[in-house]
Amino acid sequence: MNVTQQLHDLGQSLWLDNITRELLTSGTLDRYINELSVTGLTSNPTIFEQAISHGDFYDAAIRQKALAGKAGEALFFELALEDLMQAADLFRPIYDATDGIDGWVSLEVSPLLADDTAATLEAAVQLHAQAQRLNLFIKIPGTLAGLVAIEETIFAGVPVNVTLLFSREHYIAAAEAYMRGIERRIAAGLDARVACVASVFISRWDVAIKDKVPEALRNRLGIAMAMHTYTAYCDLLATPRWLKLVDAGARPQRLLWASTGSKDPAASDTLYLEALAAVDTINTIPEKTLLAFAEHGKVGGVVPSDGGDVEALLAEFAQAGVDNVALAAELQSEGTRSFTQSWCELMDCIASKSAVLSR
Repeated sequence: MNVTQQLHDLGQSLWLDNITRELLTSGTLDRYINELSVTGLTSNPTIFEQAISHGDFYDAAIRQKALAGKAGEALFFELALEDLMQAADLFRPIYDATDGIDGWVSLEVSPLLADDTAATLEAAVQLHAQAQRLNLFIKIPGTLAGLVAIEETIFAGVPVNVTLLFSREHYIAAAEAYMRGIERRIAAGLDARVACVASVFISRWDVAIKDKVPEALRNRLGIAMAMHTYTAYCDLLATPRWLKLVDAGARPQRLLWASTGSKDPAASDTLYLEALAAVDTINTIPEKTLLAFAEHGKVGGVVPSDGGDVEALLAEFAQAGVDNVALAAELQSEGTRSFTQSWCELMDCIASKSAVLSR
């Protein structure tokens, strides 16, 4: 049994944090599904910007759409949905076999809408309807404005991948938004089954404090924050409030580890995969990390539901001057700015390619 299958059997889903047209047309994604136990896929503006700008796989489609009068965001979302609809179809047997727990793909709303609740809701509903795929998540950031949009989007019956979460507190706020949306659906006599995942970013913690803590604490904060969050996740699923929703037919908002590619050359390239094997969670990983893990990764113990010694470890970081609350807010703001920058670069890339290809 290969190591990716071992992780899957342990109870953690492996999703690929990548999407390109080449990945689809070459049969590579299909191979990852069949050989490496990949059961889902995520995307973001940075991934699409790199896929479209580095190569010519999208050129014919861009030319055709530009000549038809499409431009900007409308042209991009058509391109993205073509890829994601094809990927969703590849994962549909997994979605069906797991009764909708697994087998998902994700598409992000425009980062320019991060502070506009009404526009985010409108975009989420429109994009999900345009895709016509049951196993498509719409990604919405777990910012203050985003949390309101998440509740409204869940209430509208659209599956949501809550992104840009960094801490236990961020996760709890996202879980509250999800539960409020489900509770409102139940009160309105609507189906309680609307899927949702909560994506907690890991490696950016360690990048942020790389040169600010003793060597013994390097590359340990992201894992500690994940373990701290996992405890809250397990605790929440045992609460009377959640169990009441389960009785009404609701599904858990699954916890997802994101940004789990190692960014420190001195660290193991499978660091976060090996450290964050946790039951009933998802790990979405870059293609490079997936292949490294399949080649030489190991599955050891699982993250304990009580967090083990994580409180003591977080106390060490506090003594070293790390303010987790302030840093979580900073990382979320930084992530929003980064995705916005990638979005603008993506729009520029599409505009320049459209101009050249439609001559």
